[in-house]
Amino acid sequence: MEALTVQTIIKAPIEKVWKYWTTPADIIQWNNPSEDWETTSVTIDLKDNGKFIYKMKAKDGSVAFDFTGTYDKIIINEYIESTLFDNRKVINIFKPNGDETILIETFDPEAETPIPEQKAFTQAVIDNFKKYVEELE
Repeated sequence: MEALTVQTIIKAPIEKVWKYWTTPADIIQWNNPSEDWETTSVTIDLKDNGKFIYKMKAKDGSVAFDFTGTYDKIIINEYIESTLFDNRKVINIFKPNGDETILIETFDPEAETPIPEQKAFTQAVIDNFKKYVEELE
């Protein structure tokens, strides 16, 4: 299956965008596609071969899951490549654009959820991240 890509432009310098993307206390605040979802805990070891676990759930209790994987390659303020628990790849690219940052996420889709739904979910998460960062700026 072909990888999917979503992106956003954030009105904040790359160092702040990176910090908010990689700090567990911040991730808990923004890592959801809508008000119906929440991330209840985040554990990350942000280094090559480091592990991560995001505990996510629907607030109504209908769905809960652990989003887990391993960081394959980290370049601070630029690049995160990960392999998820089911061997799908995710790449996050952070590009400076003047006083803004372009965030691009490319990911291998999973087989069970329709492609448009996966893309919309992921776009909603990074849009929520953008909103979170810009509200702090």
